[in-house]
Amino acid sequence: MSWLIGDWMHLGAVAGKAALMYGTALLALRMGERRTLSQWTIIDFVAAVAVGAIVGRTAVASDQSFVTGAVALVTLIAMHRVISGLRLYPPFRRFTDHRVRVLVAHGEMRRHQLWICGVTESDLLAQLRQRGVFELSDVRFVLYEAKGDLTVVRESELGAGTPGLIQAGLRDAADFST
Repeated sequence: MSWLIGDWMHLGAVAGKAALMYGTALLALRMGERRTLSQWTIIDFVAAVAVGAIVGRTAVASDQSFVTGAVALVTLIAMHRVISGLRLYPPFRRFTDHRVRVLVAHGEMRRHQLWICGVTESDLLAQLRQRGVFELSDVRFVLYEAKGDLTVVRESELGAGTPGLIQAGLRDAADFST
């Protein structure tokens, strides 16, 4: 019966370690490059990896009980829910999410921003070509979004002003002022 319930005294430590591992993974991924995430938020990636590890370990490890795995799993899902809610507050969101980066402004590549983001010039140019952009001078802005995708704003798409959503991205962008 120990395979089912394990050691009850041990479950508090399991929940504590699971919460600490979640926080550690969140911090480590926040310091890493966003291309690791490939369209996931950091907290979603951490939760998915952790859930997979817990489910896999609980299923196959003879020395880990179901209840131990379940407590760790429920703790991680609860942590994900709490962190998701805290992301609604800008000061906390700055801790969990990457800020928008402006990689190209008015046809000029911002090489320092590419370096910060871990994006090579070749990566950027390939992405632009895939989007039908064949001259850098045709680009007003390239925004590297929080989830790792690119938003390409062409000069030809803009009239006299910059649309509100682009303005919002530029306002929130790290190391950029209009």
